[in-house]
Amino acid sequence: MKNLLILGAGTAGTMMANHLKRKLNKKEWKITIVDQHKTHYYQPGFLFIPFDTYKEKDVIKTKKQFIPNSVEYIEKAIEIIEHDKNIVILKDGTNLSYDILIIATGSKIVPTETDGLAGEGWQKDVFDFYTIEGATALRDKLKNWQGGKFVIHLTEMPIKCPVAPLEFSFLADAFFHKKGIREKVEMTYITPLSGAFTKQNCSNVLGYLLEDKKINLIPDFDVELVNEKDNFIQSYDDQKINYDLLVTIPTNMGDDVIERSGLGDDLNFVPTHKHTLQSKKKENIFVIGDATDLPSSKAGSVAHFQADVLTKNIKNFINGKELVKEFDGHANCFIESGFGKAFLIDFNYDVEPVEGTFPLPIIGPFSLLKESRINHMGKLVFRHIYWNMLLRGLPMPGITTQMSKIGKKL
Repeated sequence: MKNLLILGAGTAGTMMANHLKRKLNKKEWKITIVDQHKTHYYQPGFLFIPFDTYKEKDVIKTKKQFIPNSVEYIEKAIEIIEHDKNIVILKDGTNLSYDILIIATGSKIVPTETDGLAGEGWQKDVFDFYTIEGATALRDKLKNWQGGKFVIHLTEMPIKCPVAPLEFSFLADAFFHKKGIREKVEMTYITPLSGAFTKQNCSNVLGYLLEDKKINLIPDFDVELVNEKDNFIQSYDDQKINYDLLVTIPTNMGDDVIERSGLGDDLNFVPTHKHTLQSKKKENIFVIGDATDLPSSKAGSVAHFQADVLTKNIKNFINGKELVKEFDGHANCFIESGFGKAFLIDFNYDVEPVEGTFPLPIIGPFSLLKESRINHMGKLVFRHIYWNMLLRGLPMPGITTQMSKIGKKL
């Protein structure tokens, strides 16, 4: 019996467990998945918690309920990957040998990477919304907040869901309007990028949103420190921005076990072949989701498309066949614009977001790079698709692994 070991039971790892249990010969392969945490979070839902659109119950389930019964699930912390020996050592000293390893350890925010950020003001006047703790604390803060300098700050790229900080800004604008205090709130969006969006086409089409919503944009801001005593954020060129309430997206990094194992880059992301998802370190190690160093978005849709390709390549690797180079960086995501509307973008490594319809040409029902209510509804409905289809590795009609050019104005 050979062993296939998956590290991480988040979105990517869970999908792979479900895909592979249907594809591998049970008499020849044992599949094991390891994760120290009991709770599975629907992370896109964190965006809505500060505005009380979602509750904790909407984004929380147990990880075990999505793991197939035929897959061994070990709920323990990982100490190190000894890739030269094909062994993973757990915190309790347990040794797990493998023939094939899939790293799906994800990414996390690390506020301590910025001087002063995780100080006394953390979750008092300074918040994140990338964790359940941060999102709920921010919700409680906003309930009674009556206005002032409201700053949204992006520390550095890459981050999970690159458009989420902008979505948060637009939803906050709508929230303050509905609360009747928008004129009392001075909103500022700070980014290290030269513009608000990571894709030029998005900047061209959606760049007006910040100006229309009277959100000040400060680009090219490389943060040096956050002074939580005097409530200001400072760049390396000594630019200071004062705040009364700061919502920040801290540095995102891969799991600490990647650093301990000598498998990652400076941010603990694993160097990965961009089309095959094979690790650059060793042939029998594959990487998926946020754990990779790929220039694709760190988002659930990307992990979904990667899972289809990786399943093929695991089978090819087992059978001694050439790996397919089919992952094209495909990503799609809804962009909430506030007041019950949203945009949708669909792109890959080579093609920027363009106008069109998705997933079907002409029929849609979603419009690309255009604001609509149905796009907003699609964002909300996706939570149910996530729990009931995506995690379970079930096919999604009309959605292709590689980005389709049909229905797009290229």
